[in-house]
This record gives sequence, C-alpha cells and structure tokens, in this order.
Amino acid sequence: MTSTSRGWRPGGGIRVFNASPGASGGVPVHAIQRLAAADAFRSMGLDRRAALWDSRALKAVPDLPLFTYAEARDEGAEGEPAQLPAMLLSEHVVNDYQTIRLSLKAHPMRFLREHYARQKFVTADRLKTASDGKRLSIAGLVLIRQRPGSAKGVVFITIEDETGVANLVVWPDVFDKQRKIVMGARLMAVHGIVQRDEDSDVIHVVARDLEDHSSMLRHLSEEIITPPLAPGDALKTLLPPPGRHPRDVEVIPKSRDFH
Repeated sequence: MTSTSRGWRPGGGIRVFNASPGASGGVPVHAIQRLAAADAFRSMGLDRRAALWDSRALKAVPDLPLFTYAEARDEGAEGEPAQLPAMLLSEHVVNDYQTIRLSLKAHPMRFLREHYARQKFVTADRLKTASDGKRLSIAGLVLIRQRPGSAKGVVFITIEDETGVANLVVWPDVFDKQRKIVMGARLMAVHGIVQRDEDSDVIHVVARDLEDHSSMLRHLSEEIITPPLAPGDALKTLLPPPGRHPRDVEVIPKSRDFH
C-alpha cells in the first residue's frame, strides 16, 4: 500500500502530532520518526514506509509566528504524493527487530526455512518427539549464552526459530575448538545429539559441531545491498562480507549473554 492509496500526503496525518513543536503538547520530530520506524502509525492506517516518508517532511525547529502561514507550503505540500513501493514482510520484520527487538508479524527464521529444510534441518517443535540419542541439525537466532561458574566450563545456549526455542549444551572441548562461533554467532546452526531427561521432561541438544550462519540474515532486507556478481558466482551470495565480524551484523539485535 502507498500513502496515495490511503489518501495521506507527506507530513499530513503525522503533522497533527507535531502541530506545535514548541508547545507542551507537541511531539518532537525525532520522536515521531522513531515511532514511524517502529511501525507505530499502522493503527492509523499508515504503513511504515509511508510514515517514515511523511515524518521526514517535518522540520525539527520551533514555529516562528511570522512564518506560521507558510507551514503548509514548507512541510510536505506536494502536488502529487510519492508512489511508495510496499515493504516486503521480511523487511518489516527486520525493522521491528531493529526498533523494538521483536516482531509480531513473523519470525526471521520463517524466511530462511526453505533453505534449511533442503538441508534436512529440523524445527524446534520437532524436538518434542525426537528420541533420546537421535542425531539432528537445527538452526536459530541466539537468544542467550550462559557459562555458569559451577558448570565446569559447560556453555548453555538458547536458540529460537519460528516454532519455539531449543536448549543447547556445549561441552568444554567443543567450546575450545569453536569458541569464535559460540561467542559471536547471531544465527547459529548446530549438529548434535538429542538428550532427554525422563524425570524432568527437559530436552537438550548436545552440540557436536557448530556453524555461524549470521551472514544469512543479510538476505532478509532489500536495504542491505550486495555487490553485483559475475555469472557463476551465485554461491557467493551466502558468504559473509569480507573483513566483517559476525558481531557487526546489525540486522538482528545482540543476544543476552551472561558469563
């Protein structure tokens, strides 16, 4: 949907929040722009992209009485409102994570599921029916990393996909070999063995091998542009950009880590 289809003009509907920037009831321009980025104006029928467009037409300066009459002309009075392309759902999800650290629209793994399904990766909800000792592969966003002092070097990681969460156990020998991945990956692929506790019904995946798939997150947003490739280089689109550490991937916020 575009701002035109809803009858909005740049600076029109949003300007009511900023009608008197200098008065106590006025909302600062930077606050309006942050609300627009967080998709807060959707309840008013304004899409995120259209709201961002409208908010950029506002001026972050107080009103001057002498020029009040010129407001309509100076702030967004366009004869033909811009025809804005609709945002992809994946872009909305990325922007939700970047602004409020979660999304109610979809989970990022939903858009990568086809890729992982082809490689026989299971989803987190499948762990409930997996037998003890079963070997499997699973991938998800890293939520929490913990290395309690009383755990003798064992690292516990919680990852999340579109179906739920999975609890990983990383033994010290695996941690020593793959420390960079354990500590830095935002999107982690794990190959391991299911461990079930019949008494407590707790399920873990004991990691045998870990892979950092953080670069896959780059494909969720069209705003993250990849350089043009020569014919035959299509596989390079899945590689991380050169010289960039996984911690610098800003598509998804960092995990909550306790050491």
